Amino acid sequence: MDKWTVEVSLGEGEWPDGEEAADWCSRAACAALAGAGRMEPAELSVLLGSDAEIRALNRRYRGRDKPTNVLSFPSGAAPWPGGPPLLGEIALAGATVRREAVEQHKTLHDHLCHLVVHGTLHLLGFDHATEEAAVRMERLEARCLETLSIADPYEERG
Repeated sequence: MDKWTVEVSLGEGEWPDGEEAADWCSRAACAALAGAGRMEPAELSVLLGSDAEIRALNRRYRGRDKPTNVLSFPSGAAPWPGGPPLLGEIALAGATVRREAVEQHKTLHDHLCHLVVHGTLHLLGFDHATEEAAVRMERLEARCLETLSIADPYEERG
């Protein structure tokens, strides 16, 4: 974890358990970086925002005027000369993430970690634009989450 820096910031008040959630985010991002084979130093940031904040970002950058659970903004720039690359930013919508966790019968911890792993993989260039890419990304997400003792979110539950 020492080679990776994960900066977590709290936006507007939909994250009452902010410090704990920030720790979960850091661990999940590092699990994704390790799982994807990223051995070089890197930085990324995570915004634990409100639905309103994420809706504004979604509208501005994706043309969709609604909140979404997670957005990823790849960067690749170095924050200062000679510094590690800034992979980008992940933004999560508090109320949406909480609602989805309840609807999907998951703990907030497990769902938030899954979304951070998903977002981190996007920062590393993974996508789910095709069926093949989606399956590859989902399998990698499941392996990363397993290192955090989190069940495969794509596994059918009966």
